[in-house]
Amino acid sequence: MKETGLFTRFEHMGLIKTSDSPQSGIPLDQKAALNRRGNELFNRGDIESARRVFMTTGYSDGLIRVGDSYFKSGRAVDALKMYLLAKEKKRSSELIEKMAHIIQNLLKEEVQNERFPDHGSNGQA
Repeated sequence: MKETGLFTRFEHMGLIKTSDSPQSGIPLDQKAALNRRGNELFNRGDIESARRVFMTTGYSDGLIRVGDSYFKSGRAVDALKMYLLAKEKKRSSELIEKMAHIIQNLLKEEVQNERFPDHGSNGQA
């Protein structure tokens, strides 16, 4: 299967978005002002507005902080997206490993349930 077609069946689910690049051509002084505004929004707790600003400017430190906030609030997939956009390899790799481990455990559990269907949630053998 071609790599370009690998995830096409999931595009409608919003899991994979291909265009979150920062806008090019923003003058440096305007970019700095936007980043300051994003920091103010973040510090006030308006994480979503800050995220939009940081995504527009491509401000990696801001994207990482948004990712950390998402992770702390249980939004691991959203956190991963922010880390990937910020090109934060350490955090994204760690999160991918954790997610892979969870998926492996779920698959093992599924296989176990298929082998022994009488061991359901009611606790009877």
